Amino acid sequence: MNRTSEPHLVDASYDKPHAFLQEVVANVEKVIVGKTEAVQLCLVALLSGGHVLLEDVPGVGKTMLVRALAKSVGCSFKRIQFTPDLLPSDVTGVSIYNQKTQEFEFRPGPILANIVLADEINRTSPKTQSALLEAMEEGNLTVDGVTYELPKPFLVMATQNPIEYEGTFPLPEAQLDRFLLKIQLGYPELQDEIRILSRQEKGHPIQELQRVIDLETLHDLQRAVQSVHVEQVLREYIVKIAVATREHRDVYLGVSPRGSLALLKASMALAVIVGRDYVIPDDIKRLVPFTFGHRIILKSEARLSGTTVDHVLRDSMRSIPVPITRDRERR
Repeated sequence: MNRTSEPHLVDASYDKPHAFLQEVVANVEKVIVGKTEAVQLCLVALLSGGHVLLEDVPGVGKTMLVRALAKSVGCSFKRIQFTPDLLPSDVTGVSIYNQKTQEFEFRPGPILANIVLADEINRTSPKTQSALLEAMEEGNLTVDGVTYELPKPFLVMATQNPIEYEGTFPLPEAQLDRFLLKIQLGYPELQDEIRILSRQEKGHPIQELQRVIDLETLHDLQRAVQSVHVEQVLREYIVKIAVATREHRDVYLGVSPRGSLALLKASMALAVIVGRDYVIPDDIKRLVPFTFGHRIILKSEARLSGTTVDHVLRDSMRSIPVPITRDRERR
C-alpha cells in the first residue's frame, strides 16, 4: 500500500511525551521559520490549558502560527476577524426560533472550536471582547441562560497590532489577566527570511502541512503535564516574585494570584516540552517575562521617566534568591 499521502502520526506507544512535542515543533517550523521559542510557548499554553496573546506588527506570521499549530495537533480551528461592528452573538452564537418545531435552536458561533484565532482582538468594542471572558476562564459558554461546555482542549490565541491605536479598543486588565502568555514574534533573521522566500516562492507550505499527533495523544500529553513534580521551594519562589512586583516602587498594579498560578502551570508544561518530569528554577525564570509582563501596570510617573515593565521584572527577580532544589534523575 502506498502510504506517502497519509499523514505521519507519532507512534502512540512511545512513552516519552517530549518526543511527541518535538515532532509538533518541527512540523510547525515547516511554516514558521526561526521562531522555535514562540512555537514552544504556544505549546506551553495548549498543554496547560491557557491562552495566548500574540502582539506584533503585521506580516510576521501570527495567523500562520496559529493555523500551523491547529493542523499539527489535529484540532478543530475557527477564525474570528474582530471588527468595530462585531456583536457578542457573532462570537458566541445565537438562539433562533424554529417555526416548524416551535422551539428555539442554538446556532453555535465560532468560539465552539478547539483552537480559536481572535484576529485583531483590540479592533472590537469592550462589550464584544467580554464575550470571551467566560469561555477563557471557565471553559463554558452561556447563551440565553443555557450553559454549553466548550470542546477540550480549548485555546484562544488572540492577535493585536502594538503600533496602531486609531480605531482600536485597548484590552481591559480583566481580559489581559486571562491570557496565560503574551508573546512577540519579531522580525525574522536575515537567513530565516531568505528561507521563507524560497519556501513560499511557488506556494505556501501551510497547504501541505499534516497533523503529527491526534486529540487522544494531546489529552495524554496534558495529563503528563499535571503529573510534573514541583518542589515546595519553587512554589514559594513563584509567589515571592509575584509579591515583589506588587511592592515595587514603580508599580501601580502588580501580578495577581492568577498570574502566579499561570507561571506554575506554564513551568510544568515547559518541563515536559524539554524532556523533564520536574520543574527547575530556570524554567520559572525563562517564563516570567511571558506570564507576568502583561499583568503589570506602571505608575504614570514611572512611565514618564522611562521605566519599563522589563525593568520591574528584572528588579523583582534580582531581589529574590534563586532556590536550591534537590537533584532529580530523569526518568
